[in-house]
Amino acid sequence: MPPRKPMNDEPCPVARGVDLIGDRWSLLIVRDAFDGMRRFGDFQRSLGMARNILADRLRKLVEAGVLEMQGASDGSAYQEYVLTDKGESLFPVVVALRQWGERHLFAQGERHSLLIDKRSGEPVPFMAPIAQDGSVLAASEAEVRKIR
Repeated sequence: MPPRKPMNDEPCPVARGVDLIGDRWSLLIVRDAFDGMRRFGDFQRSLGMARNILADRLRKLVEAGVLEMQGASDGSAYQEYVLTDKGESLFPVVVALRQWGERHLFAQGERHSLLIDKRSGEPVPFMAPIAQDGSVLAASEAEVRKIR
């Protein structure tokens, strides 16, 4: 199978985003980083993926500026992977995907995790695009316009 063509020149931001974080492993690495994971071994234990695939995905996320490597917070010789500002800005993407999964991929009463606001102890409210007037924006009320 020939290697897939990168979408660096694609004019669609969704295509470029999916190209970077859209594979199963990359987005789950980002999810785990939001959950506080920082070390290679922790990612591997959590995800159960092959070391070479994990190393490749971590390298790509570092090269893209989503993660950065730092010395271990405990002073050991380990390196840790930490979300950058660019990586932190993926939080709404992860939350939206999580909430979509909670709504559509679990049977009534089926056990699953829930994202909680630490300040209030309450579930994070459902995310939705908001129009200029503050109302929820439906997909039918939005359009893509090409710029330039």
